Amino acid sequence: MAEYRTERLGNLIREKISGLILEGKIKDPRVSPFLSITRVNVSRDLSYADVYISNIRADENIGRGAQGLQSAAGFIQANLAAAMHIRKIPHLRFYADTSVRDGFELVKKIEHLVEQGEAASSPSDSGAAAREMSGDEQ
Repeated sequence: MAEYRTERLGNLIREKISGLILEGKIKDPRVSPFLSITRVNVSRDLSYADVYISNIRADENIGRGAQGLQSAAGFIQANLAAAMHIRKIPHLRFYADTSVRDGFELVKKIEHLVEQGEAASSPSDSGAAAREMSGDEQ
C-alpha cells in the first residue's frame, strides 16, 4: 500500500513541477522550458523526492538545468505545498537524467551495425546465399 502512495505522490509532483516549468514560473535562466521531468522517486517515509530531468534539445546542458531547479527548490516546494494539501512536502533533489539520450545513441549504433552487416552480406556473396536458401549447407 505504501508503494502505491509513493508512486501516486511522485506522479503528482512530476505533473506540478512540469507545469511550473512550462508556465515559466521558475525564473532561473538555467531552467529551459524544454526540460522535462522523466521520473520522481519518493522515499518511503516521504521525506525526500529524487527528481530526474531530461532535455528535449540535445544541444543544451541538462546539468545546468538540474542546478537551476535545485536552486529554485524552495520556491517549487512552496508551490507544491499550496497545491497538494499534504502534511509534509518532500525535500526535492534534482538530478540530470541522460538515459533518454543514451537510449537514442544506442539505437543509432545498433542501426549502424545492422547497416554494416547488410553491406557485408551484399550480392557479391550470392553463391553462399543461394546455398543457404536451397538447404545445401556444408
